[in-house]
Amino acid sequence: MLENLVNDEFTGIYHVNVSLLYYREQDFNVTKAVERIQPLKLNRKLGGLSETSAKGMSNAGVFTNETSADLVIPVSDNGGEGFWFRIQNASDVHSKTIQIPQNTKKAVLEVYVSFHGNDEFWYSNPPNSYIEQNNLPTQRGNGAFRQVVATVDGVTVGSVTPFPVIFTGGINPLFWEPVVAIGAFNLPTYDIDLTPFLGFLLDGKNHSFGLGVTDSISFWLVNANLHLWLDHGSEVVQAKSVSYLTPPILFKNKSKSKSLDGKFSIKGEREFEYSGWVNSSAGNFTTRIVEKFKFKNKIKFKNYGQEKEVEQKIKVKTEITVEDGIGQEISKSSISRSYPLEIKISTLPGGDKDTFLTITNVTHSSEEKYTRSLSSNEEVEITIENSQDSGGWMLAKDHSVLSGTGSTTQVLSYQDQNGCYIRNVTAANGKILQDNSTLTCVLESVSA
Repeated sequence: MLENLVNDEFTGIYHVNVSLLYYREQDFNVTKAVERIQPLKLNRKLGGLSETSAKGMSNAGVFTNETSADLVIPVSDNGGEGFWFRIQNASDVHSKTIQIPQNTKKAVLEVYVSFHGNDEFWYSNPPNSYIEQNNLPTQRGNGAFRQVVATVDGVTVGSVTPFPVIFTGGINPLFWEPVVAIGAFNLPTYDIDLTPFLGFLLDGKNHSFGLGVTDSISFWLVNANLHLWLDHGSEVVQAKSVSYLTPPILFKNKSKSKSLDGKFSIKGEREFEYSGWVNSSAGNFTTRIVEKFKFKNKIKFKNYGQEKEVEQKIKVKTEITVEDGIGQEISKSSISRSYPLEIKISTLPGGDKDTFLTITNVTHSSEEKYTRSLSSNEEVEITIENSQDSGGWMLAKDHSVLSGTGSTTQVLSYQDQNGCYIRNVTAANGKILQDNSTLTCVLESVSA
């Protein structure tokens, strides 16, 4: 497995100046501008789509916040070496002090994360015991579980187990030309709803917002944006936290090894619940958040350590329920995410000195399902799947690829009650072999 090359020549910090041109809403009608691009007005029928005069993909943004935040505050470093917090180990927690406006009615923490160095392939790291018993020179250990934890004043308010992004030089660089791995050019972010915690944030005092990574080794880059929605009808909002249930993750670990061969597995799951009410000029509303988390990881070394298999699956389901002052459900949103990953690597000595031959296969995907129901009995469901299947070999020396082949097939699908979009791309040896898209729903996908 080839790592990314980190040195003074290729690695550094980019300083970018961005110019933005804003249009006043009364001068530029976005809806009319979009309509001029001959939109498809779609209505789903069994097995496919047809053009109709009905409303088109009107729910595309239904799961984003109805309006943009009034205030966005960075939870980040001072910018001396970039604005990321640089996490070196599990006890390394970075924080920023923020005073929340007292008329805040909603708060969401948007977390950014990337992993590098000895933890770039954290999902394939064996336990330290395997490294020690075989006297291996690598520092890529500490097991294969990682989780970004967000805290306020030292109290856990949420956590994220990130999608295992593979960067463009990772595993086999020939896989990622010109198609890159999922998320490599657009790192995913993760939202943690802090509205249930406004009860102790709206006291007019400073609060410490912290970020750390469970079981991490050097190094992780983490920061966040704190999005705040303000009540323009009052100067002070009343709020109170009602429930806070955060049991520890229940782990089941298995480890078996003999010399360089071994099997290691980690299973973990947890369910937590937060709730709190906010009394603003719009009324008294209670937000309740329930999240279920499951994690599985298996690592196998075979043939005296020359073959390595990694199998991992992350599943998270978050439900957010909003009730009015008399306990009537106003809305209920559900976000389900699944991140399956499989890696197979076989490494053999090359024909020349200091060279090695690696045969690799990678299969991974991001599967997300969003549902939202309102008190009007209206329900919206959106499913987004992005999968890649890569295979190939390379002859390498140090960090340089001498020869090899690589191919990647990627399928992206989007589906809601109005229709579907599917795109299928295949690339091999640096060239696009196939790039097809369709608006036809696959029956298996519709019934899923």
